Amino acid sequence: MPHSMSKMPVIFFGHGNPMNALSRNAYSEGWRQIGKTIPRPKAVVAISAHWYIQGTAVTAMERPRTIHDFGGFPRELFEVEYPAPGDPELAIQIRELLKPIDVKLDHNWGLDHGAWSVLTHAFPQADVPIVQISIDKMKPPAFHYEVGKRLAPLRDEQVLIIGSGNLVHNLHTYAWGRHAVEPFDWAMRFEKQVRNLLLSADDGPLVNYETLGPEAELSVPTPDHYLPLLYVIALRREGEHLSFPVEGIDGGSVSMLTIRIG
Repeated sequence: MPHSMSKMPVIFFGHGNPMNALSRNAYSEGWRQIGKTIPRPKAVVAISAHWYIQGTAVTAMERPRTIHDFGGFPRELFEVEYPAPGDPELAIQIRELLKPIDVKLDHNWGLDHGAWSVLTHAFPQADVPIVQISIDKMKPPAFHYEVGKRLAPLRDEQVLIIGSGNLVHNLHTYAWGRHAVEPFDWAMRFEKQVRNLLLSADDGPLVNYETLGPEAELSVPTPDHYLPLLYVIALRREGEHLSFPVEGIDGGSVSMLTIRIG
């Protein structure tokens, strides 16, 4: 197989409700299929909405802990362990790639549910090493797009880069009940607008998402769940295929769209 054929895709996962970690549903089945159909990665680099801090850091421990960073869920969710190894050498390589940005090698964090709720389905054996990169909340969207670009060499080294968040993420309007609810009009409109920009490879308005009108304000009330998308689209190469292997709007106002490039 020629080298170029085995290049890793890059994927943005809409992770949604942490209960998806335990559920067998259309979302988790879609994530499972992705894990089965992509080339086996040497390692995963994850940018999760849930590591949204001051500064850029990368997990550098041998054995990252499983972080249960949520409340009010059933005990079984707090008992989930995802014992994937870390990759300290990859962490150091990322620190080099991101220079002159000051990247801290972190030994406290671990894997948050943005990472493990998806990866427990994609790689159920927990045998692929994982490194997480934090999202610096002090920086503008263009910074995150730039960091994404600098990670590009990893794609040719069998490293899978994933963003985990939600394109539309408004918990104030989210229906927590058991019954299915119709998606809000504004959520559908924003998701469609973003899909069209993605399909036409028009990154400018996606980076400057605040210019996308009132739908954007409702869909992205805080940047944390949207920004992981910018790391992913920054890694798209000329002519690369883009697809949406998982779709749906959960609880009316959380987009479960998964975006695969390559």
